[in-house]
Amino acid sequence: MSVTLRLEHVSFAYGPGPPVLRDVDLEVERGEFVAIAGPNGGGKTTLVRLAVGLAEPTSGRVERFTRKIGYLPQRAQAGIDAPLTVRELVTAGRASRTRLFGPLAGADRVAVRDAIERVGLEPQADRRLATLSGGQQQRAFIAKALAAEPDLLVLDEPTTGVDVEAQDAIAALLQRLRDELGMTVLYVSHEFGAVERFVERLVLVRGEIVFDGPPSALPGVWHDPSHAHA
Repeated sequence: MSVTLRLEHVSFAYGPGPPVLRDVDLEVERGEFVAIAGPNGGGKTTLVRLAVGLAEPTSGRVERFTRKIGYLPQRAQAGIDAPLTVRELVTAGRASRTRLFGPLAGADRVAVRDAIERVGLEPQADRRLATLSGGQQQRAFIAKALAAEPDLLVLDEPTTGVDVEAQDAIAALLQRLRDELGMTVLYVSHEFGAVERFVERLVLVRGEIVFDGPPSALPGVWHDPSHAHA
């Protein structure tokens, strides 16, 4: 397998304050489905911002072995009340591959249609986002990320605000997308119960990486959701 992402001795601090991340080493292989979990304020969002190039490390090195990255940030649903349809939102995901204005080329239209189909929203393609359930809205944002045809898909808290059934459905969808498209998936959450049975690898972050391995090898205390916020 080839490496998609590598962090070597990475530390990061906001201004003169104490480091949010300390001496992080992380290597992600192509095609892996990795959950990154930990308490709020533990540095996991900072880690993925470094991974996708939205921040630069204070020290250490980040290497990305692909430029085709799909990123679903936290609170992606801000502005969900805007009068956008699913198709219009997903079309915006082609902005990095095509010009912002003017008619879509044929390849762009195909990519948008395929992304909508892959997340199961064909019947809702021309509905406004505000009329959809929370789980459907998240699927629409995942489709937007897919429209760029990424090799690496990074999702930061993608199941916030949706019910347990929708969380399970989104986790199963991500596994299927990984299997069908061969992409690498990084799934970030302060709770990992929804994806625990799908991911091969769990990385726990508390200012540094305190666990990196299969969920089955995790000390039992972490399987209690009450400890996920500790």
